[in-house]
Amino acid sequence: MITPDTFAPFIDPAAIGIVAGGTLAATLLRTPLRDVGRGIAALATLPRRTLDATPLIDQAAALGRIAKRHGVHTLDRSVIADKDVAAAIAEIVDGATPAEITRLLDERRRARILRHAAAADMWAGMAEVAPAMGMVGTLVGLVKMFLSMTDPKAIGAGMAVALLATLYGALIANLIAMPIAVRLRRRARAEAEERSRLVAPLAALAEYGQPRAAAIMSVVAA
Repeated sequence: MITPDTFAPFIDPAAIGIVAGGTLAATLLRTPLRDVGRGIAALATLPRRTLDATPLIDQAAALGRIAKRHGVHTLDRSVIADKDVAAAIAEIVDGATPAEITRLLDERRRARILRHAAAADMWAGMAEVAPAMGMVGTLVGLVKMFLSMTDPKAIGAGMAVALLATLYGALIANLIAMPIAVRLRRRARAEAEERSRLVAPLAALAEYGQPRAAAIMSVVAA
């Protein structure tokens, strides 16, 4: 039967402080604070379902029917939750060309990929640092143990720090930080692929605004 006492031998505050504190400090030193914030905020996305662009494509098709019947200027009253689609529609209403819409969506997708990569890199960096901090804790424990050789009762405390620090470093790296980094990268790739499906329908939607844009340019030129 598993009881709280079962895990008591595997808990050492000194080893936890060295490994967890050292890993956190090293991560903060090697990672910009903005990326640290992104890495922490990205944890909220892990339980969510991966983006499916099909509803957004269907919405673009519905907006295309509205634009074909009433003109693209009516699209500015549409309620659009997705930020990329909303930005593209705003540009289409202003008369952007299909090439400009394609470039806009590509730029936003690349920017999103970079943000996701920064968040994943923070966790991957933590996975790299944790085992090293575990080794630091091991060395600290060994030093403590050697200094206490004359006191048999104190040897156990130093040995516990030495052994458990290595354990904590391995657990943090392989059961927490690296799995999070891998999942974030997988989600980023999946979302980038799904968002690439939005380019063609939104670029096609921009075609409806070209006659209006041409008319505006002719009036300005006159």
